[in-house]
Amino acid sequence: MIWLTWRQHRKQALYTLLGFLVLAAVLVPIGLSMRNTFADLGLADCVRQLADPNVAVTTRETCDAGFNRFSNRYGSLNLVAVLLITLPALVGLFWGAPLVAREVEQGTHRFVWTQGVGRTRWALVKFGLVGTGVLALATAYGLGMSWWVDPLTKAAYEGRLGMIVFDLQGIVPIGYTLFAVALGVFAGTVWKRMLPAMGITLAGFIGVRAAVEILVRPHYQPARTQTFPIEMEGPPEVRRGDWILTQGVRNPDGTMVAEDTRIQCPPGGKGPDGRTCGAELGLEPGAYNWQLYQPADRFWLFQSIETGIFVALAALLLYLAVRRIRRIA
Repeated sequence: MIWLTWRQHRKQALYTLLGFLVLAAVLVPIGLSMRNTFADLGLADCVRQLADPNVAVTTRETCDAGFNRFSNRYGSLNLVAVLLITLPALVGLFWGAPLVAREVEQGTHRFVWTQGVGRTRWALVKFGLVGTGVLALATAYGLGMSWWVDPLTKAAYEGRLGMIVFDLQGIVPIGYTLFAVALGVFAGTVWKRMLPAMGITLAGFIGVRAAVEILVRPHYQPARTQTFPIEMEGPPEVRRGDWILTQGVRNPDGTMVAEDTRIQCPPGGKGPDGRTCGAELGLEPGAYNWQLYQPADRFWLFQSIETGIFVALAALLLYLAVRRIRRIA
């Protein structure tokens, strides 16, 4: 049965490996270029210096200028990152969805099941062999992307918890890919035709990923709050890499006056008309900036939680797929 499964999927495996090598051939030179530029601008020292909240203002301004130069040069790679997060879905479409649906659509499952191979054994061998290959591929992809996006995440203000870069690196690509394949397998046992199974796989993958990212991820751990006055000298002590969920300006009683913004004025600062800074917004004396955020040091905790969610969903879908295979005529 293992030999048969390998013969059925060896071309897929070859094409997938070739695609992976082509992707590496494109991304590795770009990654090396980013790392060289990052070093030439002295940004590695900036990362260490900015970790100290008491860093000098001039050092902070110099480092921010260097980060801006790096981002201006490589900011267009964010579009490439958007394309790269679709790769787990493609694996689910072309590996998971056809795994059962193609066999049932072409009727070849009957030949195997009448040759002394039980349905459960057939399913477990196919799922196990394909799952092992997908797991190895996803692990290599996650490690490679962690290396590739490292300079981008260090230069970006939101760091590794950013909405796109979080999904590209670490161990979450493993969970996403296993979930996509399992969803495709399950869809193939329900609709039993390849094209509908692929369509359901794509729609389901996008829906679940979006729901987890928008509704669930911000609440893996209780968010922290930070406040700082409107009038102050120098920038507020806000660490690079923290994921700011929401922010705004509040009056002393806690009433939100302006959302998704921040005000900072020098002590005693007044506008051209002589009014106190922020008076045009109706700010009362003692108003302050407020933000809700997830600390940067929770990156690996969030990675572990999200990977666990998608691995658990994959296991559930495969269990349901095996149960449905037992009832296929």
